[in-house]
Amino acid sequence: MSDPDTSETLEALASLPTLAHPTASPDGESVAFYYDGTGRNELHVLDPDSGESERWSDGEVPRNARWHVEWSADGERVFFHLDDAGDEQNDVYAVDRDGTVEPVVEMDGQVVLHDVGEDGETLLVGSTRDGQMNLYAHDLSSGETAKLTDYERAVWTGLLSPDGDRLAYTTNEADDFENMDVYLADADGSNPRNLGVGETGAEAAPVDWGPDGDRLLVSDNSADLTRSGVYDLETDEVAWFGGEFEEEPHGFTPDGERFLVTRTRDAAKMPVVYDVESGEARELDLPEGVATFAGDSTLADDRVLLTHTTPTRRPDLLAYDLATDEYETLHEAEYGPFSPEDFADAEYFTVTSDGVPETRQAAVEHDPYETLDIGALLYDSGERPSPLIVNPHGGPRAMDTKSFGLYTQFLVQRGFSVLQVNYRGSTGRGREFVQRLYDDWGGAEQGDVATAAEHVLDTREWVDEDSVAVFGGSYGGYSAYWQMLQYPDLYDAGVAWIGLTDLEDQYENTMPHYRTELMEKNLGTPEENPDLYHERSPIEYVENLSAPLFVLHGVNDRRVPVSQARLFRAALDDFGYTEGPESAGSKSPRGDGDAVGGDYEYEELGEEGHASSDIDQKIRLFRLLDDFLDRRIGTEAVAADD
Repeated sequence: MSDPDTSETLEALASLPTLAHPTASPDGESVAFYYDGTGRNELHVLDPDSGESERWSDGEVPRNARWHVEWSADGERVFFHLDDAGDEQNDVYAVDRDGTVEPVVEMDGQVVLHDVGEDGETLLVGSTRDGQMNLYAHDLSSGETAKLTDYERAVWTGLLSPDGDRLAYTTNEADDFENMDVYLADADGSNPRNLGVGETGAEAAPVDWGPDGDRLLVSDNSADLTRSGVYDLETDEVAWFGGEFEEEPHGFTPDGERFLVTRTRDAAKMPVVYDVESGEARELDLPEGVATFAGDSTLADDRVLLTHTTPTRRPDLLAYDLATDEYETLHEAEYGPFSPEDFADAEYFTVTSDGVPETRQAAVEHDPYETLDIGALLYDSGERPSPLIVNPHGGPRAMDTKSFGLYTQFLVQRGFSVLQVNYRGSTGRGREFVQRLYDDWGGAEQGDVATAAEHVLDTREWVDEDSVAVFGGSYGGYSAYWQMLQYPDLYDAGVAWIGLTDLEDQYENTMPHYRTELMEKNLGTPEENPDLYHERSPIEYVENLSAPLFVLHGVNDRRVPVSQARLFRAALDDFGYTEGPESAGSKSPRGDGDAVGGDYEYEELGEEGHASSDIDQKIRLFRLLDDFLDRRIGTEAVAADD
């Protein structure tokens, strides 16, 4: 078990207060956000001029700050999403400055607030009430909710026009699973029209209405890298911006003469402002790291609201003056007993990968995949020799960035160096790079992860090659299972957290919009591709396990249901593996008579869904991780303490 000093360190790290989902009020005079400075997540409202903030909630908002918040049109209330113990079957509630809390939209399934009408009467929400995620209009005066769309595939990014007469959204009616189109409809959902933004097979989406309602800011990746477009609704013409970098548009400035985007460069994300008339782009003057615009980023006096973080600095809330290129910190991150100097910086590097690591070259019968430069981040713990944690990201539509990672820094504090890999399929490098993972889960992207790990072991002599573990959550949990089972010689232990194990079971039991937008888009359906679903399921390879594996899963997870862990556990038992913290002397299920290289451990996390930002639940997870890694591979620092 962890010693007292270790326990204090991990609890102090997990307890660092975190700000989440800042958004400016309609008049730009207030900022709402979640903050857990009391030890529990609460809704706070800040005056950006005075710097003073007050807490509006008292335990009514969710402990887990997963979902965003939105202001009412009059700025008197804040809407938030409330679920049951992390199950994400949200309803929409409202809280005012007096602390009065009331339900606003209650429906079966998951409810997501998309937009608040400027008339103060209408909420545009998405819901899985009838199965698939579709759009609904909720009238605040009457309390009535009307269904607006009825598509077989999920509807996303619903936006009400300034006058409330129209709505824009994105969905897919094409035969191509990869396709996403921008639609325009009347406010009641009638007369839907595909605007034809982008080519078939590409992904386009509406982002923001112009202030006069005559233009739409849209995104599109037809040209590979995501770009921004201003769509003129009177002429049906689009003016395109960008193309040199992957850029995600965020929204127009209030005058409509400029718009904001986030530009990805290697593993950094930087804010950019475009001039609509000239097309000129200006990157805001901030240190390299990750800058994220707030939900509604408009403050008074030509200022924008954003958060900024680096690998060693926790997120600060900033007000950036677009006229002077100066910024002030509205809410400074807390560090408790730590300082930025206590945290490890990220070394960014690339590694050439053909999707087949050296440990598998002889066993692979097919030709190597296309050779690519794969980006990676390495955090050096400073221990010599240092054990290594390979930490693939989730998603898989995501990427690791030069931002502060609490789990990363926790592992570093415990003496583990950490490797993160932006394998093929990750975001930040365009449509083609993302699509390389389609129909190939458990293929080249897993080879990229293993190749990067081999590269670090070959080039960093200070890494202990006998103390290498893999740890990941969600799709990263799928990767952890896959790495342990397909590259067993590479790892000495693994932790699979809320990971996928049986792809057909995942398809049948996940939420409807994850079924169509994650499983079908990436793999087709089990009926169409039964062999692929079978071959790329980790549960089919449990006999390859040869090192200790820790399986962790939240019982209320609706994205990756707990059945994924339970099925894998049953398969391990069927092959003769023994559950428990210590090796039980069981024999190898492969029949070679040798003791199994490591039995497995299993933990279901109650009152938790698909991960959690709640401090108590983070402390629990940190303790479980620390105990497992300490016992199974340890560090020189831990050995010295013992």
